[in-house]
Amino acid sequence: ASRVMVASRNYGDFASEATFEVKKCDLHRLEEGPSTTAVLTREEGLHYYKTMQTIRRMELKSDQLYKQKIIRGFCHLYDGQEACCVGIEAAIKPTDHVITAYRAHGFTYTRGVPVREILAELTGRKGGCAKGKGGSMHMYTKNFYGGNGIVGAQVPLGAGIALACKYFEKNEVCLALYGDGAANQGQIFETYNMAALWKLPCIFICENNRYGMGTSVERAAASTDYYKRGYFIPGLRVDGMDILCVREAVKFAAEYCRAGKGPLVMELQTYRYHGHSMSDPGISYRTREEIQEVRSKSDPITLLKDRMVNNNLASVEELKEIDVAVRKEIEEAAQFATTDPEPPLEELGHHIYFNEPPFEVRGPNQWIKYKSVS
Repeated sequence: ASRVMVASRNYGDFASEATFEVKKCDLHRLEEGPSTTAVLTREEGLHYYKTMQTIRRMELKSDQLYKQKIIRGFCHLYDGQEACCVGIEAAIKPTDHVITAYRAHGFTYTRGVPVREILAELTGRKGGCAKGKGGSMHMYTKNFYGGNGIVGAQVPLGAGIALACKYFEKNEVCLALYGDGAANQGQIFETYNMAALWKLPCIFICENNRYGMGTSVERAAASTDYYKRGYFIPGLRVDGMDILCVREAVKFAAEYCRAGKGPLVMELQTYRYHGHSMSDPGISYRTREEIQEVRSKSDPITLLKDRMVNNNLASVEELKEIDVAVRKEIEEAAQFATTDPEPPLEELGHHIYFNEPPFEVRGPNQWIKYKSVS
């Protein structure tokens, strides 16, 4: 939980928990769905708020570093979608498994990688979570199998992880995430089929942020009911801007999979504030007014903040102090990410294979050779 100093009020002045109504999920081939009420404790609320605010500030700092040409290459930002990754993590266990697409910074953080290691990875430094060799799309940690750069390719990989969970008789689930743009990939439907046949403990989650790159879902998909796309697999459509709605839905889905009932398809209706990537200004196919309307009416951080303040779970001053602490953490992480050394060329051959005998790897030209290190 976040430890914050509150000058004007004591902790005893606040409620310990509150109960909220959340939007009912749309169901496919399910007789009952997730709970429409959610209990939020003060401790949980402060933790969720700080986590979402950290991801938001981290992405805004990434935007700044990219425009300064300190971050190069591909970079896909997650601001606006924070309720998805934070709500998912709140509903599963650390031993469960997550694999996602290239918009991965938020999941990397919720799975336990510090901000400084994420920003250092973005700037290609030794202190990055992939030693500076993965960049924006390729970050990993325990039970998190990355951002994946090939559209939709993480979905069959996720089913493979779920197969391993079942094969080794572990009471674990795998969450395989993809965007609305990837939802039309043939490999996803092949994976649905195998997962249903083998009753794999896999939750297929479509983060529908309404635009696959620069194309609206209505122009790209004959059916935008992504939660029904599994056809023979049960599905849920969830308000992905409400962290409590996401949390309750994923809890329901995880229990469903752990009970041996097989896979489930989930659609999180969300929104990204930035363009598809840093090369996309994000306003050629949608208006500034549309983005502003979502920010003003559905922002996940503002929604949680209002709930907490209006139900006496926290004060405005307390949350402002969290904001200040988060900004300080992000600035310190950015300082590390811009001063940490880059990996030396000798490390080009490191970590190509796991636990393999050393072999020669060609360097930047054919006359330079390096030894691999497992």
